[in-house]
Amino acid sequence: MTPSHDSANRFSDLDRPPLNAAALRRALVREGGLYRSLDVVAATGSTNTDLAARADDLPEGAVLVAEEQSAARGRLDRRWSAPPRSGLFFSVLLKPDAVPVERWGWLPLLAGVAVASGLSRAAGVDTALKWPNDLLLTVDGEERKAGGILAERAGSGVVLGIGLNVTLRADELPVPGAGSLALAGAASTDRDPLLRAVLRSLEQWYGDWRGAQGDPAAGRLQEAYVAGCATIGRRVRVELPGGRRLVGEAVAVDGDGRLVLATEGGGREAVAAGDVVHVRKAE
Repeated sequence: MTPSHDSANRFSDLDRPPLNAAALRRALVREGGLYRSLDVVAATGSTNTDLAARADDLPEGAVLVAEEQSAARGRLDRRWSAPPRSGLFFSVLLKPDAVPVERWGWLPLLAGVAVASGLSRAAGVDTALKWPNDLLLTVDGEERKAGGILAERAGSGVVLGIGLNVTLRADELPVPGAGSLALAGAASTDRDPLLRAVLRSLEQWYGDWRGAQGDPAAGRLQEAYVAGCATIGRRVRVELPGGRRLVGEAVAVDGDGRLVLATEGGGREAVAAGDVVHVRKAE
């Protein structure tokens, strides 16, 4: 667990001002756009859990942002925490009715591309993607995880959750190998323009993907993901349920969003995100 700040006082850390919910709504919620509502709460357990509970009653494009999460979850229900207002922690409700359900698995990868694109413009940093759902930043010459993505089915749609460390200091990192925009030397750590940039990027990529009926090649999503994926070209060890392991070079991401390995036996094997426990560099 990371150190906790006094969340009762919104201005307890002057380096971490609260988000301006009204300004964010004015910038992002507009007629004909994706986003229909945007709410910022001081604290909650999990924005994904909150949106999922109301998914059938909310329109597509509902956004929930939390200044602090007490029960944030990653893939496979892994837990993580961060000080209040030290990052961007938000979820978006998507209902891609026109896209075949078998292509919905591309949504967390799409979110990775959108976050990387938005941060490149707004923060001046290169964000690499670790398949399937991690966001990597370079800190002191080392790739470090600075965020993650979680997509969960909810009613007739998907809740897409994104967590990104923005101003975490070295003594606040949940694990030594973590990172943040501040530690990566970002040109800006002002969360309001960062959130606007990421959500606008998500709106663009999602709109193109939906317009292509979820075809990752036609919408150039597959090409963009592979170009930004740090996993491709590396020798990795994939840990699967039941203690099974695969070792090989990650050579591609296929049309279903699966990671393709050239295995040591000379063959190729594709693994889906839902079947993977860990993907690590192979020694």
